[in-house]
Amino acid sequence: MPRSILPALPASRWLDRRRFLTDAGGALGAIALASLFGNDGLLASEGTAIDPSRPNQPRPAHYPGAAKNVIVIFCAGGVSHLDTWDYKPELEKQDGKPLPGGPAVTFQGPAGELARPQYKFRPRGETGKMVSDMLPHLAELTDDFAFVHSLTSKSNTHGPAENFLSTGSVLDGFPSLGAWVTYALGCETQELPAYVAIPDPRGVPQNGSNNWGPGFLPAAFQGTTFSAARPIRNLDPYNVATENDEAARKFLSQMNQRHFEEHPHDSKLAARIASYELAARMQLSVPSVMDLESEPEHIVKMYGADSADKTKAAFARNCILARRLIEKGVRFVQLFNGAYASGGELNWDGHNKLKPQYDKHANILDQPAAALIRDLKQRGMLEDTLVVWCTEFGRMPMFQKGSQGRDHNPDGFTCWMTGAGVKSGVSHGATDELGAKAVQDVHPLYDFNATILHLLGLDHERLTVRHNGIDRRLTNVEGHVIHEILTGGKPQHT
Repeated sequence: MPRSILPALPASRWLDRRRFLTDAGGALGAIALASLFGNDGLLASEGTAIDPSRPNQPRPAHYPGAAKNVIVIFCAGGVSHLDTWDYKPELEKQDGKPLPGGPAVTFQGPAGELARPQYKFRPRGETGKMVSDMLPHLAELTDDFAFVHSLTSKSNTHGPAENFLSTGSVLDGFPSLGAWVTYALGCETQELPAYVAIPDPRGVPQNGSNNWGPGFLPAAFQGTTFSAARPIRNLDPYNVATENDEAARKFLSQMNQRHFEEHPHDSKLAARIASYELAARMQLSVPSVMDLESEPEHIVKMYGADSADKTKAAFARNCILARRLIEKGVRFVQLFNGAYASGGELNWDGHNKLKPQYDKHANILDQPAAALIRDLKQRGMLEDTLVVWCTEFGRMPMFQKGSQGRDHNPDGFTCWMTGAGVKSGVSHGATDELGAKAVQDVHPLYDFNATILHLLGLDHERLTVRHNGIDRRLTNVEGHVIHEILTGGKPQHT
């Protein structure tokens, strides 16, 4: 329609095409975020909406949970269950023989002969659970652990398998376990991130930030990455006088508040303000929580943070940092052991010369991880902290042809838990007599994650978000809580 026949309007009332598209796009974005964050959208648990101006405020669980917070020790690369936790006497007897009816080719090539465990297994503790000598410090804590020996994954490739362990999907773009937990429960502290991911001193795992990403949840629920040696980037304040800094903060807060009052329904603005305010508080809180020099000498020695092995010492300091974060009220800490590199040089991918690789990696993991559990226990923190040890899959009972290493095995492997709500001294499920496949009480990793959520008071079937027309959840349409490893039973190791 020609402008000349339109009703006369002041020039200021005209809306040109560029402004229309800009305003429309902004409005649609606000509507989308309001749908996520608003009273009718993003719910932490049934009936509890998330306030975008305080996304990490504590929220009620579905029911009382035994655990308040979680530490996940993620050993990247696929730790061999057959050389650590899952004793198979028959594998020793069949050493050097072909696997009867086994595959001629596995993930990386032709299969060789069956290979006995590369470490001696011994009975441990009061339960007599057989654990290898590879991890002597953790082996001493066997009576505190609940092992699940019959886990399965949906992929034999590291990237998708790490995704499946961390997010419940082999595809990228789905929320991590820590993101789901902090989305549901928020955090007891508002001075630190609710969810912290601590990479291995040698680097990140193969799938990197997918392991701690928010997926389709708001970015507020992504894990914040830092370690004892690598502080949060860009957190240090500018070198300004304290009184000037405080005045600037006060003025900025007033301006933000006034702008928010003028736009009370702008969830995106509220979330952005909350993010900046948390960053400001972290300038004060993070340096103190990372001040490991305040730790007593006996604690430093217990963790091995004084080791001449620089990687072990750095991992030990990361373990101390994990404990300090939990002490300060952080909800979820993901502690990585192993970094991406071809050939397993920096992680647990033992395709070739498995034992020399595992000797090195075990030395880095064992003492610090065991000390973390002992330290939590002696401080009374293990009563409401869940500690999870996990890896993305296991290894084959035979060596690869022409090598001294084991190939990937997603059909049966072991992870364990200890702490809040977990039975002490339990072995649940089993692989076959050679450890090739889970055959008794078989549990996909969905079940393992469902159990973690259950211990936090969350029903994995009710913790959902509608995304692209589908009610998504961590456990997809599957998952069952492994009640057999929860408190109330007697030791069952054999």
